[in-house]
Amino acid sequence: MATFSNTDTGDKPSGPYYNKNIDNDATLKEKVEALTKFVSSCKFGMMTTRDASSGKLVSRCMAIAGKEGGDIDLTFTTNTESHKTDELKADSHTNISFCDSSGQWASIAGQASILTDRDVVRKYYSPALKAWLGDLGDGRHDGSADDPRIGVLKVQAGSVTYAVNEKTALGRAAEVAKGAVTGEAASVQKLREISEKEVQQWRATASKV
Repeated sequence: MATFSNTDTGDKPSGPYYNKNIDNDATLKEKVEALTKFVSSCKFGMMTTRDASSGKLVSRCMAIAGKEGGDIDLTFTTNTESHKTDELKADSHTNISFCDSSGQWASIAGQASILTDRDVVRKYYSPALKAWLGDLGDGRHDGSADDPRIGVLKVQAGSVTYAVNEKTALGRAAEVAKGAVTGEAASVQKLREISEKEVQQWRATASKV
């Protein structure tokens, strides 16, 4: 696999922020619960897909409709006639990212499936969708749960990286100020990773509950 490097830092870490903030002590339960809490607080995420014709990455804001797999898999309602369903049919790989004003963030890499079963749609349907799809006046495409344009995107997580704050805003500012003076990487967040193996383990455990 091709790599890129622009310098040699010898035996010094090239990215000291990672080493200073990575949290390897949290249990899987703690990691998933903190992720779920943060994602729920955001409500909206950016879904990235790949345009098959140009290869370009495309992102758009999506409202979370629900969670599955022990809350680690996300569902979204969608217009089945939109570009994103074309893109996901060609390549199901996607990334859902979240960020808030305090600098907390999450990145969920996974694969999306397009579901059109009406029972599934009704489970996640919201009357507010009518405002986005409208009523075409033909008695079928009316923005209701039976409108065939409405589908569900289920994103099955593959791996996750996220960072949540462990200090107050004042504490984080003090850490950054200290780092700017001393050159020491600031310890401002709990940076956590949930591997593919851990995701599968969590999902399997949740299915037994």
